[in-house]
Amino acid sequence: MENDKVVSVLNELLTKNYDAEAGYKEVADKIGHTSLKSYFQDQAQNRYDFGHEIKANISKYGGEPDKGTSITGDLHRTWISIRDAFSNGDEAIYSEAVRGEEAFSEEYGEVLNDEVLPQDIKDMVRNQKHSVDKALASLKTMEGFNS
Repeated sequence: MENDKVVSVLNELLTKNYDAEAGYKEVADKIGHTSLKSYFQDQAQNRYDFGHEIKANISKYGGEPDKGTSITGDLHRTWISIRDAFSNGDEAIYSEAVRGEEAFSEEYGEVLNDEVLPQDIKDMVRNQKHSVDKALASLKTMEGFNS
């Protein structure tokens, strides 16, 4: 596979992680529910860590990491929805967070379906997806929101 394609796929993932990290930080600062606040803080850190791992692989494949969040990306819109849900309370924020995490997991799954990605990149993506799926499962069992 061309290194340019690998770098392009990785930069897309990097931007999505930047979006998610920024969104999680914003929500964590504003939400009152203690368990959700902790979850959002943990996920912001996870996305930060994912970003560093992705950046290292971008450099490994001869590319330059993109900087900053997207303006038009799907995940950006998800975080706007979460922010807008504040007016409807913690349950609305919870519902949007679940929806966003499910979308994030699906996007990682789509990257894994790219049969021409090198094995080391697939392994990294698979590990990050597993982390997202595990966090999503935890989110879905949070007390008071799992009805």
